[in-house]
Amino acid sequence: MSPHRGSTLAVLCAMALMIVLDSTIVAVAIPSIQRDLGFSPAGVAWVINAYLVAFAGLLLLAGRLGDLIGPRRVFLFGLAVFTGSSLLCGLADSPFWLIAGRFLQGTGGALASAVILGLIVRLYPSPAGQARALGIYSFTQAGGSAIGFVAGGILTDAFGWPAIFLINVPIGIAVFLFGRRLLPISRPVVSSRGLDFPGATLITAGLSLGVLAIVETRFAMVAAGTSVLLIGGFLVRQRYAVSPLVPLALLGRSWLLRANAVMMLLFAAGMGFQFLNALFVQRIMGYDALGTGSAFLPTPLVIGLMSLFLAARLTARFGPLRVLLAGLSAMLLGLLLLARMPSAPSYWTDMFPPLIIMGLGVGVAIPAVIMLSMAGAAPSESGLVSGLGNTAQQAGGALGLAVLATVAASAGYSRAFLTAATFIAAATTLAALLLRRAPTPADAPAADLARPVPATCS
Repeated sequence: MSPHRGSTLAVLCAMALMIVLDSTIVAVAIPSIQRDLGFSPAGVAWVINAYLVAFAGLLLLAGRLGDLIGPRRVFLFGLAVFTGSSLLCGLADSPFWLIAGRFLQGTGGALASAVILGLIVRLYPSPAGQARALGIYSFTQAGGSAIGFVAGGILTDAFGWPAIFLINVPIGIAVFLFGRRLLPISRPVVSSRGLDFPGATLITAGLSLGVLAIVETRFAMVAAGTSVLLIGGFLVRQRYAVSPLVPLALLGRSWLLRANAVMMLLFAAGMGFQFLNALFVQRIMGYDALGTGSAFLPTPLVIGLMSLFLAARLTARFGPLRVLLAGLSAMLLGLLLLARMPSAPSYWTDMFPPLIIMGLGVGVAIPAVIMLSMAGAAPSESGLVSGLGNTAQQAGGALGLAVLATVAASAGYSRAFLTAATFIAAATTLAALLLRRAPTPADAPAADLARPVPATCS
């Protein structure tokens, strides 16, 4: 156990902040990037897609690497890759180099973020401590979202789009130096059987192509079919591998699958809502980049306040399931109110109230669903379970963005907000019916925990 838990948590949250900040800050700068580097309308989407494909595809492998060689090593290496590739993006003078840099950013972000939740759970083993730490983590993510929208407009207007990437460099160096000092040192892996490289290749390629099928409609059928085949091959490989990347018994835990399904639906609606709202205020209400960030600011601010000050107390008193259901209900109400906005809406009358309600819901729902997704994970598998949860988040976010953007383009924003509401309704039903009793590490079958033997924190 680290003697400096608060400082260590700050390091982990700083990296999470960089990742969330990067995702929103880039979205605001897309028009400037397209104009300056000569991207085609279809090609500029790869500034975001290249990051998503690498990030989502590597999360599961990164989480397991954290178990096998130690989360500290994986976190620091991912942070170094993310920081170096941010410099590459900032110096890019052509579409090729920017997309290459974004792919590397996604790689580094996946390596670092996949082990963050596992490290937090190890640092704070008690339910009350976990609730507080995850509240701070959610506050950081909400803060990154808020800062990203506003800072994206300010930096792009004042210094040009390269500044949105170059700002990561000094922050990344500082976080790396503090991380080397504060993160617990991991002992060498006990098992000598090594990593299942064929399985790692199959699942990474399969997940990457699955995300590609979602974000790139031109190759959707081919990418989706190949993704299914690769993931099927991965499952067969895990059945016969001496040291499987993911023991099939773990994938057979019904609780883990149900909790991650709720996570996926929540993030499909949440991330989709974020970008849908940004498009709405620009295209329908006529706001510029800075005005868009300011208009959206109430939601992440309320998310941050709820997750930082109330989520832990509510979870300790009522339990994570009840808090999750309350948060999902608030999100559902907020989305239904947004779907009823008139064609010429007033910000304070029609948009501001549902934005506040959405912030209240997301602020308590995300820490609660993360706690439920990590329930029953033994310390030896926390990295893998964390990686599964992060994969569900990214897959849900990519799915939500693709579906809601398509619905908005073809049927309008009201129908898109209603579609997001159906995601939340499904998540609420699934959670209420199937997440009644959270497991503990003692409930995990012994066979799950017997192989391979991962590193632990000293």
